[in-house]
Amino acid sequence: MATTIAVDQPVTTLINIFTVRPERQAELVELLARATEEVMAGLPGFVSANIHASTDGVRVVNYAQWTDAAAFRAMLANPVAQPHLAAAAEIAESYEPHLYAVESVH
Repeated sequence: MATTIAVDQPVTTLINIFTVRPERQAELVELLARATEEVMAGLPGFVSANIHASTDGVRVVNYAQWTDAAAFRAMLANPVAQPHLAAAAEIAESYEPHLYAVESVH
């Protein structure tokens, strides 16, 4: 399913901002894309994911949608997903995952 950003869309949005060394940005992008295709997309409650690489080379943003916060938390606890989460954390210098609700679209 494609990402739809709308105030009335019944989803929970994850925005995870990773800070990386420029020489590792492509590695993290590839890891997140592969993990999404191979694992996350098959988990209950997954809606979509979009991986963004900053043009300065030091950030990667994962904008993902889940049906609800419980589905997102279940993914975090899933033993198949955990190695991918750990690998991303190892590549990144830091990361800031937070759940959001869409409040306005223009």
